[in-house]
Amino acid sequence: MNWIIEHKIPVGVWMEAIVNWLTLHAALFFDTISIAFDWTITSLVEGFEFLPPYVPITVTALMAWFIHRRLSLVVFVVAALLLILNLGYWNEMLQTFVLVMAATVTSVLIGVPIGILCAHKPWIYTLMRPALDLMQTIPTFVYLIPTLVLFGLGVVPGLISTIIFAIPAPIRLTYLGVKGVPNELIEAGKAFGASPFKLLYKVELPSAMPNIMAGISQCIMLSLSMVVVSALVGADGLGEPVVRALNTVNISQGFEAGLAIVLVAIILDRLCKSPTHQTGE
Repeated sequence: MNWIIEHKIPVGVWMEAIVNWLTLHAALFFDTISIAFDWTITSLVEGFEFLPPYVPITVTALMAWFIHRRLSLVVFVVAALLLILNLGYWNEMLQTFVLVMAATVTSVLIGVPIGILCAHKPWIYTLMRPALDLMQTIPTFVYLIPTLVLFGLGVVPGLISTIIFAIPAPIRLTYLGVKGVPNELIEAGKAFGASPFKLLYKVELPSAMPNIMAGISQCIMLSLSMVVVSALVGADGLGEPVVRALNTVNISQGFEAGLAIVLVAIILDRLCKSPTHQTGE
């Protein structure tokens, strides 16, 4: 046992060497990504902040009505957003919303095609499974260290960390959804002479859509949780007052910011659930 303890495998040293090599030889690449993401997020946030608060509130309420046709949900959405506005966290809420949506859209655009590919090529999923397990189980704070070194302080390392943390959800659930399509439907599509693309578009994706939507909903929740933690590396949003309250032991500020986060999470979760799932609760 002493021999094992005395001969430590330098896993951390290897990882540090990789990050240092990337910092030295790929600085231009990471700087380009950082500038592009930072400009996109800043522009979106400024666009939302330019609008009067009643415009996003009205649009969100109309979305809730057209998706679910439930007056109670519309009332809750309006009341929750007005409460956030009253508490003074409107701008922070908009920043958090933009970060969550940017991370979710990026994760879905990358994760869903990968999930489809894994369903059609099982050996790819076998190779990816350890990486997906690692991405879902590694502590969230660990993501912030290499991204902070590579992208610098600000919103970009938080966004990149959020994407890495959230992307396994759409990959796994898309894989499960497409893999679980009944063979009878596949054979029927082939019997009618459907091409592989039409088979995917007309048969597999509609059948797997509940799983894909569940993956998107889970991706949003994971993105929201990670965006809050990303305030530790300079990301704006509702995580910033939480970190400030933690540093100053400000109970009232911490509770108010936490309540705003909970309300945003509930609104996003309810809006992203399918109507059939909603009525079945």
